[in-house]
Amino acid sequence: MTGQTSTTSPPSPEPAPPLRLGTRRSALAMAQSGMVAEAVVAATGRQVELVEITTYGDTSREALAQIGGTGVFVSALRDALLAGTIDFAVHSLKDLPTAAPEGLVLAAVPEREDPRDALVARDGLTLAELLEKADPLHPARIGTGSPRRTAQLHAWARAEGLAIETVPIRGNVDTRIGYVRDGRLDGVILAAAGLNRLGRLAEATEVIDTSVMLPAPGQGALAIECAAGRPELAAALAALDDAATRAAVTAERTLLAALEAGCSAPVGALAGANPAGVPGNADDELELRAVVGTVDGETVVQMSATGHGAPDELGRGLAARLLAAGAAGLMGERAK
Repeated sequence: MTGQTSTTSPPSPEPAPPLRLGTRRSALAMAQSGMVAEAVVAATGRQVELVEITTYGDTSREALAQIGGTGVFVSALRDALLAGTIDFAVHSLKDLPTAAPEGLVLAAVPEREDPRDALVARDGLTLAELLEKADPLHPARIGTGSPRRTAQLHAWARAEGLAIETVPIRGNVDTRIGYVRDGRLDGVILAAAGLNRLGRLAEATEVIDTSVMLPAPGQGALAIECAAGRPELAAALAALDDAATRAAVTAERTLLAALEAGCSAPVGALAGANPAGVPGNADDELELRAVVGTVDGETVVQMSATGHGAPDELGRGLAARLLAAGAAGLMGERAK
C-alpha cells in the first residue's frame, strides 16, 4: 500500500492594518477626508480608518481673526501625527500655516476643486442684484467671517457706487446658510469647493467671479500630511499628488509667507496656467494674481505676475512688488 504525503500550505500573511486618517469632525472635513480615504484605498490597496479629532478652531466661538486664524484647525491633527496616534491627516490647504512643520511632510496635494467663493442669497439673487435692490438707507447685509472677503466686498461695492454691510459670522455650512433662510441676513459667502464637496453647490445663487473676489491662498485644495520619518507612506500617498495644483498653491502660499500675513489676513491670491485667459500668454506659463486691501475696501492694491520659473520665485517676486506698493501698511489697518 502506497503511503500518501500531505503538504501544508504556509499560512497567509496577515493583512496590513488600516491606515489611520486624522480628520476634523465637521461634516465638510469628514466629506473631504472620506474622498481622500477612497483615493488612498484605490492607490495603495490599504484600508483606511477615519479618526475624528477636535481642534481648537472647532471649539472656540471667537472670530478667527481674533484667535489668530493661522493653524487653529491644524495643530491638534499635527500633534496626533507626531505622537503616532494617526498615520496621516487631511487639511483644507488654506488653513495650513505657511511655515514648514518640523517632523512632518506635505505628502500630496490632490487636484484642486473650484477655488472661487460662492454667494447664498435670499430670493435667488446675485451679489449685484442684492445691492441694487437694497434701500440705500438699509444696505444689503452679507455675512462673512473673513477679512479677505470683507475687504473685497467693500472695494467692489465702492467701485460700483453701491452700499453694503458686512456682518461677521462663524459656524458650519448649515449655520451660515440658516442666517439667510431665517431672514437675519440677505446673503452669506462660502467657499464653492466646500459646498460642492457636500453636494450643495446648487444652493449657491452665484459663484463669484475672480474679477470681483480672489480666493484665499490655497482655497479649494486639500493637503495630505504624514510624519517625515515614514518615507514609505509618504511615497504611497504621493500617488494622489497633482503637479499643476501643487505648483499653483506653492506660488500662492509663498506670496502669503513673503507678505508675512496669516491665513486670516485680507489677502487674496490665485495662480494657475493662465487662469484669466490673457491673450498671448503661453499655456505653460504660470500666472499669479493677488490683492491686498483694508477691510473697509477704501484702499486696495491688485497686481499680477507671470513666469515659467519656480512657483515660489513667482510668489516672492509678486509679494515684493505688493510690499513696495504699500501692502504691509494695508494689512496693518486690519487690526486697528
